[in-house]
Amino acid sequence: MKTATFAQNLLSMQTELRHFAYKLTADHDDADDLLQETSLKALDNEEKYVAETNFKGWIYTIMRNIFINNYRKTLRDQTYVDYTDNLYFLNLGADLTDDSLESSYDLKEIRRVVNALPKEYRVPFAMYVSGFKYREIADKLGLPLGTVKSRIHFTRKKLKEDLKDFR
Repeated sequence: MKTATFAQNLLSMQTELRHFAYKLTADHDDADDLLQETSLKALDNEEKYVAETNFKGWIYTIMRNIFINNYRKTLRDQTYVDYTDNLYFLNLGADLTDDSLESSYDLKEIRRVVNALPKEYRVPFAMYVSGFKYREIADKLGLPLGTVKSRIHFTRKKLKEDLKDFR
């Protein structure tokens, strides 16, 4: 295909390509960037286009591939891998900020409320929070399954009421 014909075909498809780009990105600015990048790539690779084949399909494929590559790059850039040997800060589970005194007070208050519960409610709830399934709790404590479920439900309801200031 001659360069002039190729450029004319590309220009005639700009509106369709803009709609397709917007469909992919859901943002007008990103769609315009994707359209521009697609047009440049198509012009750079004009010699790879085989005449008498589906030009529209070729351009759409270029756009789709650019979008996928950009999406994967964005995901890679957002992923942080810590290669350090000391995983203390990763496993800490709390922000290391100045309000650590306040959060330790909150934690003590929550523990106080949980420990104030009667043992028959506190133990199944603690097991549930630790990751035990209802059936496992019932078997370990020798209680019917329905009793375990109702005690955990009651405990959650009571804690929600007692700890409403911590939301």
